[in-house]
Amino acid sequence: MNVDVQYATIEHIKYAQEICDLIESAAKARGTGIAKREPEYVRKKIESGQAVIASYAGELAGFCYIETWQNKQYVANSGLVVSEKFRNIGLAKKIKKKILELSQEKFPGTKLFGITTSLAVLKINYELGYRPVTFSELTTDDAFWNGCKSCPNHDILERNNRANCLCTGMLFDEKSQVKETEKPKGVIAKRFQRLTNFKNKRKLNKKK
Repeated sequence: MNVDVQYATIEHIKYAQEICDLIESAAKARGTGIAKREPEYVRKKIESGQAVIASYAGELAGFCYIETWQNKQYVANSGLVVSEKFRNIGLAKKIKKKILELSQEKFPGTKLFGITTSLAVLKINYELGYRPVTFSELTTDDAFWNGCKSCPNHDILERNNRANCLCTGMLFDEKSQVKETEKPKGVIAKRFQRLTNFKNKRKLNKKK
């Protein structure tokens, strides 16, 4: 399946509502909290050239956009989503790679970071050159952390004074890109195991 991944342009504004619906449904399916996106916000990201979109024969396949924090000192790639029909074909990584390139192009010299509880995103980030860091190395912008309030694990973040949570904090290191076949090592491998155990435990609790 030849899915087109490109920088979003004004011709893609028509997908704004569909993108928001897809982000919301994906978050519910994963059982994770996520800041709700409004169509107007997505439209502005597309108009400002800060988004990547994937499509196939005119059908929305995936999306991701750029957010800046602390006077553009930090950049995060947010709202990554892939339509269920187009999953398990490596599309998420293609979108992440494209949005990473766009971030470097538009905001050179900034710190690229992210936080995630997704094993798939963790692996993609690692392969692209992101490395796990403590939350103290990430942005201190309250607007960013306020986005965590909708997450069911927010109480953990607050109890720890934003020092750590179930999410893994990651910073991009251009020199650290690895081959897809290389297995995660050290801290990142421990994080994979921790998240896997957490997800398995949650599944068992749901069955009870």
